Amino acid sequence: MCHKFAIIVLLSTVGAIWAQQQPYYLQKCPRDEAQLNDCLRESGNKLVHYLQKGVPELDIFEIEPVVIDEIGIVLGSGPDGYRALFRNIQAYGVSNITVTNVRSDLDSLQFQLTCEIPRIRVKAQYRSTGVLILVKASGAGDYWGEYEGVKAKIYFKANANTGADGRTYLTTDAVKMDFNVKDIQMGVDNIANGNSVIQAALNLFINSNSQELLKEMKPALRTKLTLVIRNFMDRIFAKIPLEEWIDVE
Repeated sequence: MCHKFAIIVLLSTVGAIWAQQQPYYLQKCPRDEAQLNDCLRESGNKLVHYLQKGVPELDIFEIEPVVIDEIGIVLGSGPDGYRALFRNIQAYGVSNITVTNVRSDLDSLQFQLTCEIPRIRVKAQYRSTGVLILVKASGAGDYWGEYEGVKAKIYFKANANTGADGRTYLTTDAVKMDFNVKDIQMGVDNIANGNSVIQAALNLFINSNSQELLKEMKPALRTKLTLVIRNFMDRIFAKIPLEEWIDVE
């Protein structure tokens, strides 16, 4: 009986030690303010590296494409104003993100991340109505876009909660983000009931005014991306306790 009891105690002890081991996909950071932000940047990039391949322990097997249900833009007013709705937006290349800077305040649990993504490829289905560059642009088809030199800032404030295991887990209380793009190429293909002249005219206008079009799309896109980021953060925070991010003792 004593022998069996000793084995049970040993296995329980080993299990507890194993459960508290630092996960391979994350680097624990010291609380020291002089080192914390640089360490969090390195830890974030380490996590991104493993997320690109999938991390089964976090129930994450793939993170691309990033999907947005729909966004719309309006150019001009009146009955001939141009309106376009983009649906089933799929973005590739987002997982190549690099965290370049972190600012943090552990007392208030506020964080700001500066990030860069070399290139994002986007595809979607679109439907439009109205007049664009004196051409009746009503129709539907496929949208594509290539966004190079993407820079983003993400701010979030978190709340701390004690989990059933006695450890601390974060949930996002507020998330804000903004971004800019250095170079853009985009266009439309396979216009339903259209012709090559209309498609060529649309693509000429789109590429000649890509930054202006992005500016029109930005408010709706920023709102959707903020929701995607918040959901993803909460998914990660639910799996990784604060004690694995930072040495809080």
